[in-house]
Amino acid sequence: MAFEIPTAEDLGLYLDLDKIGGDRAALLIRQAINLCQTVVKPLPEGAEAVVLSVAGRAYTNPQQVSYETIGPMSVQRPTGSGGLYLTKADKSALKSLAGRGGAFTVDPTPDTADPSPTWPIDDAGFPDEFEPGWGYT
Repeated sequence: MAFEIPTAEDLGLYLDLDKIGGDRAALLIRQAINLCQTVVKPLPEGAEAVVLSVAGRAYTNPQQVSYETIGPMSVQRPTGSGGLYLTKADKSALKSLAGRGGAFTVDPTPDTADPSPTWPIDDAGFPDEFEPGWGYT
């Protein structure tokens, strides 16, 4: 199964909103996809969660307001809780979903490598001459 572009309805469900602005939501989803593709292209299966997270952050707090007072009520939001951007966790999740994370090994041996020795061997299986001091004559 490949990456499926989330819809405005998906974003509304993700944010638990009864009504959502379809055009604005679709725009934010497209922009979130573009941001995610700066890390991994094409987007892997499961990247929908990251796209919805990025778009949801921008939909609920587009101006990145950190403190707001209306009458006697005030709200303080964490720094960086709005706007359209990728967090370090978002980038890490995208790389992990694409299989580009964690430890790996690199084998520098060429495909044409031959396991046979590269030095001259006589019939007994030993090199023709040994260095002095090894007890072979």
